[in-house]
Amino acid sequence: MSYFSTGEVAKKLNLSLRTLRYYDQIGLVKPVLKEDNGKRYYSPENMLLLEKVLLLKAASLPLKDIKKIISRITIEKTLAIHKEQLENNIKQLQTSLEHTNTLINILKLEGDIQWNQLLPLLLEENQLLMQQRKKKAFEKLFSEEEQTALIEQIPKMEDNPEQVGKWINLIKRVELCLEEGKTPSSRAAQLIAEDALLLSNETFKGNEELANKFWEARKSEETSSDLNLYPINKEVIVFLEEAMANWGRF
Repeated sequence: MSYFSTGEVAKKLNLSLRTLRYYDQIGLVKPVLKEDNGKRYYSPENMLLLEKVLLLKAASLPLKDIKKIISRITIEKTLAIHKEQLENNIKQLQTSLEHTNTLINILKLEGDIQWNQLLPLLLEENQLLMQQRKKKAFEKLFSEEEQTALIEQIPKMEDNPEQVGKWINLIKRVELCLEEGKTPSSRAAQLIAEDALLLSNETFKGNEELANKFWEARKSEETSSDLNLYPINKEVIVFLEEAMANWGRF
């Protein structure tokens, strides 16, 4: 039978010598041979046991629990625990990605982000409360069929689709018109209105009734907040509505 020195084990499993000594001290994985000069050697069975420990540690099990179950846990159970942890990691990474995309899109809109804006977006408890409030608002305002359509069609700040970029660009163009003192009947505003109507038709798949219903909800700051929609300056909404109302008249 071949044996492995502590150095060889450390290299093969990417463990520190200190970790191996600690596992020995607590009786988790004890080397099969110990020489008088202090050298320790591990058997293939020891190596398998260490690999089990690493898998269970990756599944966030504390060492005291690993020690209790390591001798009787099956490979199937070990893999099941590891799979569950990987799935949880994927969910956490997906949530982090959504938060990051939200912040990127806010930065595109506002050009700057204050630190106090970041915390509510990142706190898990706050996210849960916002989702519950959003669900109640959707159920109050829209039918089940309309809710399904909106969930599928409305671009979300946490995503990064092409449509989010189009709406952000549209809002920035309105803000520029306001800065330059242009009216909703101006040529620039009418081009914005035309693009807004085309984009609305694209977003709502030609469902004008749903588009109008959503727009009415969007105009209310309170309702927009309940629906967890990104807050848009009231002046921007008023300008855009007047521009669309005037579209085709000039």
